[in-house]
Amino acid sequence: MSMIKVENLTFSYPSSYENIFEHVNFQIDTDWKLGFVGRNGRGKTTFLNLLQGKYEYSGKITSSVSFDYFPYHISDKSCLTEEILLEICPQAEEWELMRELSYLGVPPEALWRSFETLSNGEQTKTLLAALFLREGRFLLIDEPTNHLDAKARQILSSYLSKKKGFLLVSHDRYFLDECVDHILSLNRADIQVQAGNFSTWMKNFLRQQEFEMARNERLQKDISRLRQAAKRSAVWSAQVEASKIGAADKGFVGHKAAKMMKRSKSIEARQNQAVKEKSGLLKNVETAEHLKMFPLPYHTDTLVSFAETAVWYGKNMVCKPVSFTVRRGERIVLDGGNGSGKSSLMKILMGKEIRHTGTVTVGSGLVISYVPQDTSFLKGSLSDFAREQQIDETLFKTLLRKLDFGREQFEKDMAAFSEGQKKKTLLAQSLCQQAHLYVWDEPLNFVDVYSRIQIEELIKEYTPAMLLVEHDRAFREQVATRVVTIA
Repeated sequence: MSMIKVENLTFSYPSSYENIFEHVNFQIDTDWKLGFVGRNGRGKTTFLNLLQGKYEYSGKITSSVSFDYFPYHISDKSCLTEEILLEICPQAEEWELMRELSYLGVPPEALWRSFETLSNGEQTKTLLAALFLREGRFLLIDEPTNHLDAKARQILSSYLSKKKGFLLVSHDRYFLDECVDHILSLNRADIQVQAGNFSTWMKNFLRQQEFEMARNERLQKDISRLRQAAKRSAVWSAQVEASKIGAADKGFVGHKAAKMMKRSKSIEARQNQAVKEKSGLLKNVETAEHLKMFPLPYHTDTLVSFAETAVWYGKNMVCKPVSFTVRRGERIVLDGGNGSGKSSLMKILMGKEIRHTGTVTVGSGLVISYVPQDTSFLKGSLSDFAREQQIDETLFKTLLRKLDFGREQFEKDMAAFSEGQKKKTLLAQSLCQQAHLYVWDEPLNFVDVYSRIQIEELIKEYTPAMLLVEHDRAFREQVATRVVTIA
């Protein structure tokens, strides 16, 4: 057992005038299973890079262990998987690799296939298995669940729950609950460490916020009352002082004026103390502001129908034929393993040229708003993007502000956004669009917990017709009216 200590850490990028971290202090045990949470753009990935020594900073980070980072960069994915894994952990025996892969549900023959032929989920699992076989290391795991289906997430969380010595960045609430024993939270004003899983941390964090808001409200009333009292006392003191002129007993009047002045000073001191106490509150308060969307009513009950539809890649049928309809007010989640054709079915609906059998029938005049998985095409300014997409720029930026975008983000090139900020950009675009049907393909990848909750509440309020692919179990339980399984 050893500690990783962060002392007086301060850091900002050379191109920025604001510090991302300022005089941060905490310590963590290298045996802990830590979840790392915080809103998009707060600096989680930056902090992981600081631990790895990639940037210069002021302050001190001390550790008796070295750090490994996931996702691990693979220079040549055409190599056999076994060769890549043994390069990562050369001391590991083949039987150890096979044991770890069996825990993760990866077939042993994957070792003798080229790495590039593995699915995204298999690549994630094999790399994590190799990294955990490296001794004397502390593993920094950055968003491992993106693009993993629900079953793969469950397998991975079970695997991680049996390990120790890692810092895990994730926004999937169930996933964190199942595999961590401490939470490192990147807040507005500081970084805090707390024992327990995500739900325990969230409950305590919300309780603290409620306490601070109630205390803030009481202090606000106290300050207002004390200001009025101080004002009255000052007036009385001035009146008494004025009455000394021509008074028979100037000593008595002077004593009375001094008493009034003392009372005024006492009230002022209490007021200043209340202001000081108030200033220490609500520094970490997180708001989930009310969002809006603009679903259009459709003239018939059925919007879209899939009839015996199956996706084909070359000579291979990717999924068994599937039949279902999307009706007004329904929010259908497509469920299935990675590579089962869920995204392809959505792209077919959007008119993409993908080989398939069966039919997809789209209602006459149906307006669809689409959020794709891929965000790599985003570049340029938000203003230009709003004009290109023919959406109201003011509304667009208002929604982004409510999704925790700082005003400084509005001046940046979208290519410089974090992955979570890019996804929020696409979500805000979709929310600006009036549509009969919203088709969202893994909309929550990289998106922070608070924004997920905002979007859940939005969908429950407006009840739009939706077709979704999303593997966040908590989100699905909140918004889905039906789940269609793709075999």
